[in-house]
Amino acid sequence: MKRRHLVLIALASAALTGCGSSGEDDGVGGVTQGEARALNEAAEMLDSRVDTTNQASATNESR
Repeated sequence: MKRRHLVLIALASAALTGCGSSGEDDGVGGVTQGEARALNEAAEMLDSRVDTTNQASATNESR
């Protein structure tokens, strides 16, 4: 019985060691800094596309 408890404790300890941080600090909202950077870059790209679309619509309306 004691051996079974030791095995369970060892397995639980091994499972919990994988729950630590990945070495990269968490950013805002539980994403890593790299993920936050990629999301910000994607948002900038989408924002620039919306600006270009709005400019094209304004040009077409003025004609």
